[in-house]
Amino acid sequence: MKVVFKDDHFAFELVRNLGFMYYGGSDLGESVATASKIKEGDFENWFDEWDKRARRTLSRAEVSFSKGHLVSAREAYLRASTYFRMAEFYLHGNPDDPRILSESRASQAAYKKAADLTGPTWERVEIPYENTTLPGYFYKVDDSGKPRPTIIYHGGFDSSLEELFYYAGAPANRRGYNCLTFDGPGQGAPMREQKLPFRYDWEKVVTPAVDYALTRPDVDGANLVQIGMSLGGYLSARAAAFEHRFRANVFFDGVYDFYESLHKMLPADAIAAFEAGDAERCQKIVEAAMPSSTSLRWVVTQGLWSFGVKSVAEFLEKSKAFNMRDVIKQIRSPCLVMEAAADIFFEGQPRHVYNELTSPKTFAEFTAEDGAENHCQSGALAFKDQVVFDWIDETLKS
Repeated sequence: MKVVFKDDHFAFELVRNLGFMYYGGSDLGESVATASKIKEGDFENWFDEWDKRARRTLSRAEVSFSKGHLVSAREAYLRASTYFRMAEFYLHGNPDDPRILSESRASQAAYKKAADLTGPTWERVEIPYENTTLPGYFYKVDDSGKPRPTIIYHGGFDSSLEELFYYAGAPANRRGYNCLTFDGPGQGAPMREQKLPFRYDWEKVVTPAVDYALTRPDVDGANLVQIGMSLGGYLSARAAAFEHRFRANVFFDGVYDFYESLHKMLPADAIAAFEAGDAERCQKIVEAAMPSSTSLRWVVTQGLWSFGVKSVAEFLEKSKAFNMRDVIKQIRSPCLVMEAAADIFFEGQPRHVYNELTSPKTFAEFTAEDGAENHCQSGALAFKDQVVFDWIDETLKS
């Protein structure tokens, strides 16, 4: 599915964020008007136009707030947060770019203002993690304190905390579930503020989130469900192999081997050079190909930045640990494995996960017939949530 852009990656990112309209995180007119001014594949132009849109929307939120129009203010703060996050998205080719931090903080601040205006059902939390904390939001069905089944949700390769409400918090609350969202190493503020890169052993990240959730009287600890999005399809599967307090897991979408998936995203001769031990040639091949491919340029710059490495060879080497080969059979609880028919990142990976699972399992394929063929069903959140939460409802009842 492509809207405005012909470029695969720009089109995907626009549709991804357009999908947030369903829960109030963006608007069609603002988004299309902004995207229409952006040159295909131009990262700087992308930043300029989304930053302008974010500041324009934020200023309107502030005016509404100053005049006591709190519903309008809250809605505009949410949209401004999305647009600041979009502006920052392609900046990671220069890890020292000060705009990474300034735009991220602007997105966080706008979202916090919206959360404050929402009231006590949106709670900012800090999850104890090693020698620091991880930022999160706990979204409650209501403020009664009643213990409820709870979704524990995290993103993947490029996600940030402020977008996770639209993927999980909103549909969970509508259906009577609480939802704990958080950013781990390599994601959101932990990467930008604390310089914590990704780690493959994600159970070390998820178990502290479960421990925190179980301290809350409004969490039904016997009914916890884990959902991981995008690369989180690997991260959540890895966590589920070691963390057995979940009644169910959703791999959104399934990822079996990240290194294997990079074979399809990077030039074949670069992979061959890497596997032959020629890191310098691998780097040169990738750098030569990046200007003509937005997707490749983004995957590489995002990978080097979020994995905390300096070269393509280092990124590839670290990615090898992100696989389920030796641990997938340790997963015990029921799993929903999702697949997008036109996934540009993890083609074939969900089926591999499904085939290797030995726990109770369900496979859900999403196609262009429903406009749900994009990676992580971007742009089709209503249908995606119907499938996911109907499965969760039935699994917990059984």
